[in-house]
Amino acid sequence: MKLGIIIICYNNENDIDITHCAKYLNKLKDIEICLVNNNSKDNTYNILEEIKEQCVNVSIVDIKRFKSGNSAVKAGARFMSNQFSLKYLGYVNTNSLIKYQDLSLLFKAIRDSQVDILNYNQSFLNKKGIRLTMFQSLFPVMDYLAKMNIENHYTNLNHQQ
Repeated sequence: MKLGIIIICYNNENDIDITHCAKYLNKLKDIEICLVNNNSKDNTYNILEEIKEQCVNVSIVDIKRFKSGNSAVKAGARFMSNQFSLKYLGYVNTNSLIKYQDLSLLFKAIRDSQVDILNYNQSFLNKKGIRLTMFQSLFPVMDYLAKMNIENHYTNLNHQQ
């Protein structure tokens, strides 16, 4: 089961620790990450490029004109569906990361929970009982983490753990 996760970034240069992000991203198995830079006005795009250079499972989509969250997710989903053969596709808007100290803790949560995320999404789609297109089956990763109460665990972590 291959999972893709789209991360929408907008002016997040202060929320990204390149070293820690790369550390956790390189430990992800069977997960492709698409970092979507939604016309950031700061140094976010360059930071995302540095992460991409250090990780084989990271791609970047650079949106030159700011789009709504849904439009940015769709741009990432189009890219991912054209580039990879994915069974599941989730997304995270960095605006919902307020509880996380920085983006690397989100990647740590995904790494530690990736099997559960896949199982949760698979059971959710099976309950619907219909075949959905890639765009219809997009799921919010943060909703899963909140339901599993994983968010609370990672909000208080520091990078040494």
